[in-house]
Amino acid sequence: MDRELISELRTTLKDKMVLLSGPRQSGKTTLSKQVTADLEYLSYDNREDRRKILNQTWDRDRSLIIFDEIHKMKKWKLWLKGLYDTEKNNKYLVTGSARLETLKKVGDSMAGRYFHYQLFPFDLKELKNLSWKTVSENFTVLFRNSGFPEPFLNASEAFYKKWRRTHLDVILKQDVMLLDGLKRIEDVSNLVDMMTSRVGSLTSYKSLSEDLQTDDKTVKRWFLSLENSYIFFKILPFASKLKNMIRKAPKHYFFDYPRVDDPAARLENFVAFGLFKEIQFRNETLGENFSLHYLKDNKQLEIDFLICKNKHPHMMIEVKTSDSQPSKNFGYFVKKNKNLFKEVRCVQLVQNLKKPFSTPDGIQVQNLASWMSELKF
Repeated sequence: MDRELISELRTTLKDKMVLLSGPRQSGKTTLSKQVTADLEYLSYDNREDRRKILNQTWDRDRSLIIFDEIHKMKKWKLWLKGLYDTEKNNKYLVTGSARLETLKKVGDSMAGRYFHYQLFPFDLKELKNLSWKTVSENFTVLFRNSGFPEPFLNASEAFYKKWRRTHLDVILKQDVMLLDGLKRIEDVSNLVDMMTSRVGSLTSYKSLSEDLQTDDKTVKRWFLSLENSYIFFKILPFASKLKNMIRKAPKHYFFDYPRVDDPAARLENFVAFGLFKEIQFRNETLGENFSLHYLKDNKQLEIDFLICKNKHPHMMIEVKTSDSQPSKNFGYFVKKNKNLFKEVRCVQLVQNLKKPFSTPDGIQVQNLASWMSELKF
């Protein structure tokens, strides 16, 4: 199964080093080995491979060298910089289960030498492009078992529940604890469990800190580590001024969204993941400038998602399980700031919708699975 990124990686490697990050078990190693058959794969987690990396004794006749989990090596970016500058004729692909782009312990020493991409689990759009069953069949399996390749392809809910237990445990012990030096792993695990019932709500660091009997700065640090290890991704509220956006509380969503028990909250997380993945893909492969937010004002009126293009509002999205009646909040926000939202498209995604339609004022009511398989925005 050729993933969406495969052609982009092959093209980029002609001129640049590639950093490929993403959640554990999202398919990074498999994708990397599909770039070419003439490669050498070296994992820093493997003792023999680690020796080759440290001594730089790999097979330089190979057309591609893959370094996996090398971010666990001290001063790895300086090491890669020196390697790239002295052996420019070779092609290097660096993979890792942490956000390689955000690990700036050694500053910007790699600037101009690489392009960074992220590989996420399957979503409806990627599966449709792969011609993998029908949209409806894909939605059922994704919603129950996630888009991580192993549980998705296994298609067993019992298997998924066993898989997710070990998956989280490995991330907490190998990524969060070892890389970030967090010692209260049981509390961090409790934080993850607590968030399964808070998806869709504003993240209250103060409330969580009280429940976990710690301070809010510690909780914020835990969240940052969990974001860097691809447990959560966050979206910020939209505000015309950046300082106001950052000051307000974010929302956090899971990459592994079936952890969320409530069906409505899981559906919102499902859509959030699909939108987030598509935006990252477009930004990284096409150089576009999209961002994902939510809308909420001081009257507590809210729109689930707002997609911005070049920092300007582009599309409002509401998510519903069965309610096909267009949300009145679309009109409220448009009227509140006509200059800012006059060009914004309004889309309501409904899981159980028999037939899509649009209203006289331009609101589109769409079948959720069908629209998410296209992601035309």
